Amino acid sequence: MNKQKATLLLADGTAYHGTLIGKPGTNGGEICFNTGMTGYQEIYTDPSYTGQIIVNTTPHIGNYGVIDTEVESETALISGIVVGSFSEIHSRIDATSTLQEYLEQNNVTGIADIDTRKLVRHIRSKGAMNAIISSEYDDIADLQRELDKVPDMAGLELSSQVSTKEPFYYGDEKATVKIACLDFGFKLNILRNLADRGVYCKVFPAKTSAAEMEEWNPDAYFLSNGPGDPAVMDYAVDTVKEILALNKPLFGICLGVQLLARACGIGTYKMHHGHRGLNHPIKNLQTGKSEITSQNHGFNVTKEDVENHPDVEITHIHLNDGTVAGIKHTSKPAFAVQYHPESSPGPHDSRYLFDDFLAMIPN
Repeated sequence: MNKQKATLLLADGTAYHGTLIGKPGTNGGEICFNTGMTGYQEIYTDPSYTGQIIVNTTPHIGNYGVIDTEVESETALISGIVVGSFSEIHSRIDATSTLQEYLEQNNVTGIADIDTRKLVRHIRSKGAMNAIISSEYDDIADLQRELDKVPDMAGLELSSQVSTKEPFYYGDEKATVKIACLDFGFKLNILRNLADRGVYCKVFPAKTSAAEMEEWNPDAYFLSNGPGDPAVMDYAVDTVKEILALNKPLFGICLGVQLLARACGIGTYKMHHGHRGLNHPIKNLQTGKSEITSQNHGFNVTKEDVENHPDVEITHIHLNDGTVAGIKHTSKPAFAVQYHPESSPGPHDSRYLFDDFLAMIPN
């Protein structure tokens, strides 16, 4: 079969030529890489990847197809994918379609048959940057003009765009514990983990006030993951401040830890290149134990600010680079982590955090 050509152009002018996968077209975003060896469908449907082009470092992608239940949201929200070897056939007997069909249905443009190891080394050296994939343009000048239209991730507010538009419920309505969840880009498996522990969740749009959520009389609050720069999410920071004033248990994941930090006057920053994969080592400073975690973030909490804060302390650190991986408020029942204990995809080492959260809720 004749393969259609495609081109990947990075913001620094580096170009890669390969073959088209997914839907023909042109699309740009911030390029980043994920080192996970499995779980590509969960990655593509993670709302936190909105506005990003994903480089899968695993050399073979698509070989187990896709299945309807392995999604984190209703559709793929990525801007594009880059892979080494792409399989248009699959070997999993219960797969519902090929990855190629799935990408076409979800309007995702991608490129295959390039040296992803070389590309990842380039990103690690030069840092995160915008890029564009196209099967329509092969002239670099034309591609550059299209790339110039792609907004920078720093300063970009995306969570309100992917958040639910109307509140909805998840779990058993007869449950004795009610948790109000702020949706900045929820992964479905977070809600599954809460519901599996006998929790009834009401998920609210990103810009819901604490007063409105309090009308439901929840026992605790949850801050979800999500895309974009927390530094431009003052609306969410103000809400978290209001939640803290209620003195009810609060747990946040990924973007949630950044919003909790900013609500406490702690800064955040854009990383040189983010943490994305299934094997990131974290140390729990409270127990002394380490855990292997699933991560996906390009922003982080400023470590020095936490160390100098009288009421917030670091609970977890990333063992590869010493960055903040978890914090807690010492005078409020609030904590959050920079990784994904719902582990979809990923190891289950950190699911105890959901139990720790529920243990904070009075009987």
